[in-house]
Amino acid sequence: MSFRPEYLVPHLVSIVFGLAMLVTTWKRPNLGRVLFVVLFGWAAATNAYTGLTTPWVYLDYASLTESPVYKAIILGPFARHVTAYVLMVAIAQAMIAIGLAMRGKLARVAAIGAIVFLIAVAPLGIGSAFPTTLLLAGALAILLRRGFEESLFTITRRPFSGRRLAH
Repeated sequence: MSFRPEYLVPHLVSIVFGLAMLVTTWKRPNLGRVLFVVLFGWAAATNAYTGLTTPWVYLDYASLTESPVYKAIILGPFARHVTAYVLMVAIAQAMIAIGLAMRGKLARVAAIGAIVFLIAVAPLGIGSAFPTTLLLAGALAILLRRGFEESLFTITRRPFSGRRLAH
């Protein structure tokens, strides 16, 4: 990966965002959880749209990774079926967003899936906003430790039901 000056500011912004998510999830886990639902939902929509309209842009990630394995995958099988792969990623991201809004086992599986996903894309380097992906994985680990006893639907209804919002 060569240094690209045009990526400096967005990269620094992404790192600040990752740190903010880490702190937010630690201090206000319910807010952090809502933000992760929005983040993964937005990522799913963006990837689905881009994968269907301009799929070739994903091939640029090959020049951003230091991993010869990732580069070979991107320029090999991925390049031949970009839209299919990107749509699978978008579906997984949508499932993570929906799962994180649930409670119990579904939310835990979604959080684990999100952590695995974020660690798996880290070798894409600046193309995955590394090290932000690891900061976000850490924030999700905080949520995982705190548990998911209630769904976000229950939590977000509280302000309107007269009960106090926990956390």
